Amino acid sequence: MIESVNPARTIDELKQLRTLTGNERGAQRLAFTPVWQQARDFLKSRFDGMPVEIHNDAAGNFWATLPGESDRALLMGGHIDSVPDGGWLDGCLNTLAAVEVMRRIHAEHNGRPPVTVRVVDWADEEGARFGKSLFGSSACTGNLDMDEARGLADKDGIRLPDALRAIGIDFERVGESRAELRHAAAYLELHIEQGPVLLDLGLPLGAVLGTFGVERHVVHFHGQAAHSGSTPMNRRRDAFLAAARMAPEIHDIARRSGMGVCTIGSCTTHPGIVTSVVEDCRITLDQRHLDPAALARMLAEAQEASERFAAEAKCSVGWERIWHIPPAPFHPRLVDFCDEAIRETCGSSHRLPSGPLHDAAELSMAGIPTAMMFVQSLHGISHNRIEDTLEEHLAQSVTAFDRLAQKTMQWIVSGDR
Repeated sequence: MIESVNPARTIDELKQLRTLTGNERGAQRLAFTPVWQQARDFLKSRFDGMPVEIHNDAAGNFWATLPGESDRALLMGGHIDSVPDGGWLDGCLNTLAAVEVMRRIHAEHNGRPPVTVRVVDWADEEGARFGKSLFGSSACTGNLDMDEARGLADKDGIRLPDALRAIGIDFERVGESRAELRHAAAYLELHIEQGPVLLDLGLPLGAVLGTFGVERHVVHFHGQAAHSGSTPMNRRRDAFLAAARMAPEIHDIARRSGMGVCTIGSCTTHPGIVTSVVEDCRITLDQRHLDPAALARMLAEAQEASERFAAEAKCSVGWERIWHIPPAPFHPRLVDFCDEAIRETCGSSHRLPSGPLHDAAELSMAGIPTAMMFVQSLHGISHNRIEDTLEEHLAQSVTAFDRLAQKTMQWIVSGDR
């Protein structure tokens, strides 16, 4: 007999978790804190009655494993930590929906599915406390920069290694968590969209194509300070003039790229007084795209434009890279399965990229076939206590995610890679 998932149970559990780990300002499940541990304990209790093995790995990731006829494993999950004053669904929908799907698999297969099924709660996906996103998943995939992470500290000066030691994790051994992925055959994640695309289309669910790659730079224009009253306009070397011309240009660059986005997030000037022409102007530029060639083209176009504007303003320009991560496209066959599952549940679907990073990106970059499903976010808002999703859409997301899991399990069993 084919069992069915119970989305209403998942919604009820999400509400219980909201009451347990939130307040009037929103969710407070900051990683490696007592409230986060409460959330972990709540998640652990959801597996009561199932013959699962439960443990935390060397990086603090939580695993629940339902052994199957094969060691090849279907992984599902996400993260239960939140940003301070965050939304009630960000992260925890992933893990609690995965629990419900495991319940269905357990019931349908009398506790012995054809493949091993594992639910994972990655440690500190948000990076809100120490500024390092995807900590647990990057440690597990071997992509964590240990030197960088070793020096991280929170606003109270507590170092990441010390915070981990307080909950029984040896920072120097977090790489041992890589053993968890030895038999991973596929990874699935359900997440609220956090943006307005599905809302604007009037659709409840979407299949995620992958996560954007990111190019993040400081662009430094250098001119000459001069008195704002005595310096004629044609004699000025105004660094701000060159930087200001970048604002409309990066919008045009993004528009030409198709699905890319570009953002100037900050602008600082020197000497920064009303009576002086700007000598130095520094802007930060964030560029994102799913296609690596398009991302590289966006960067090259921005660099060319900066040199042109600097020359026109009789200034110089220099670039400093802050951060780079390549695009992480998801597995084409699993994206197809995700799209099919959504259409079977809702009648229509939409394929879209993810601007924010997710643990799914780490798994995909590690070579594990990965798929991700988005459910509509009301207001297009996340990382905010007003974050919300219609209960009807939450129910549809659990149902569609279960369908995706069924299709993926059959694909693993078939060996059609």
